[in-house]
Amino acid sequence: MNLDGRPLTLREVRAVADGSLVQLSPAAKDQMQSARGAMLATVAAGGAFYGINTGFGSFAHVRLGAEQLRQVQANLIRSHASGVGDPLPVDCVRAMMVVLAASLTRGHSGVRADVVESILALLNAGITPCIPSRGSVGASGDLAPLAHLALALLGEGDVSVRGATTDARNALRGAGIEPLELDAKEGLALINGTHMMAGIGALVAHGALRLLHAAICANAMAIDACRASSTPLDERIHAARNQLGQSRVAAALRSLLDGSTIGPSHAIDDPRVQDPYSLRASPQVLGAVLDAVLHATGVIEAELGAVTDNPLVFADGKECAILSGANFHGMPLAISLDGLRLALCHLAGIAERRIFWALSGHDRESRLPPHLAADGGLQSGFMVVQYAAAACCNELRTLAYPSSVGNIPTCAGIEDYNSMGATSALHAADALRLARDVVACELLVMGQSLEHQRPLTSGRGVERAHAVVRECAAPLTADRPPAPDIAAISARIAAGAFRVPALDFASM
Repeated sequence: MNLDGRPLTLREVRAVADGSLVQLSPAAKDQMQSARGAMLATVAAGGAFYGINTGFGSFAHVRLGAEQLRQVQANLIRSHASGVGDPLPVDCVRAMMVVLAASLTRGHSGVRADVVESILALLNAGITPCIPSRGSVGASGDLAPLAHLALALLGEGDVSVRGATTDARNALRGAGIEPLELDAKEGLALINGTHMMAGIGALVAHGALRLLHAAICANAMAIDACRASSTPLDERIHAARNQLGQSRVAAALRSLLDGSTIGPSHAIDDPRVQDPYSLRASPQVLGAVLDAVLHATGVIEAELGAVTDNPLVFADGKECAILSGANFHGMPLAISLDGLRLALCHLAGIAERRIFWALSGHDRESRLPPHLAADGGLQSGFMVVQYAAAACCNELRTLAYPSSVGNIPTCAGIEDYNSMGATSALHAADALRLARDVVACELLVMGQSLEHQRPLTSGRGVERAHAVVRECAAPLTADRPPAPDIAAISARIAAGAFRVPALDFASM
């Protein structure tokens, strides 16, 4: 992949997180060098410019001499590398790195192309900085996590190489990479942005889109597996509501069930008047989830084309403006990721209710034995699969509390309203994993429930999804541990194996 200043896509961030190589385009390099030269000329002409020839934060009033400009940048990185907690996963760090590099490439940060090339050298060599996961308040940038990232560029701190932790300087030497020597403004530019929350957010958004496909497949499978009515999917019902997400989900469910022989088999003289909400109202619920996920995705995609440094350099020929602002503030991402977690809570919650219904034995017309046990009493079937889903849903409710409302001022009160967007992103990643496991539980249960409707078949789209489930888990004929089956299905969801052709998300 080439970094040329354009916005990254979710798919590109995911690819780099998984190991793809990255290069800096010559045109972007020239643009960066030109902006750097214009910035230095403006600073040399006189005046105080935050973070270039001054101190940082509440030390912004301290003017630095020319001989101090390099040392203060290195001091900034070392002093701000104060993260705590478990290390971030490698894919999250690689996502941070490419989002940071792409932002710097756009030329408004005033750094040398050497800085970007140093980041890309580590990415391409498989050297990943070890970054504690906690420490960012999501304003003034993801300061602590990004400082740990930058520390590795200097050949300091720890890094991970092929799963082993080692000293950064030794790892760089082994890869033939020279440690970066920071020049004026470059340390600040490396840490003064939203790159942790944007990188993790991009991975979560990409995963959430894939999860939506799987959740809608599971929903469609449940309708036929429980012999539910397809009448609530009628297009006229959803047109009357005038909610776009709801209409899209209903259309997707109709497409997946197209060709079913199960639905027509009980369409006449079925004694049940209406199905539970988890089946009948699923377009309304998942439609709202779809709208929320797409909104959050749009905000994150916009951030993947952003420059979130401060101050920013706007060079036009010999003219150069150095403007202080607050693009590093993570509130757009924080609110969006808070909303995404809430949406995932409902995606998983309604899936768990359908699992419960299928296993409950309450609905004799569904032809499903209690807990899907072949010999109830002697066997327990998938009884405790529902317990696992319920436990995940409980934790999701805890994670749904909005991080962005919990402001705590920092930096002696200069940074008096923070976003806590990094916490939003970390919790969103946890929520995605939990919701994915709940949908995996539903696919396992509904895949088995379909076996009780044979020789009738579901729609072509549902049968394709059922085939993926069967690649992961054989039909249940006797009690066995369901955990490996759930894990295998969850991994296939993460890999994008469940697709709804009627829903085309370009970012997947």
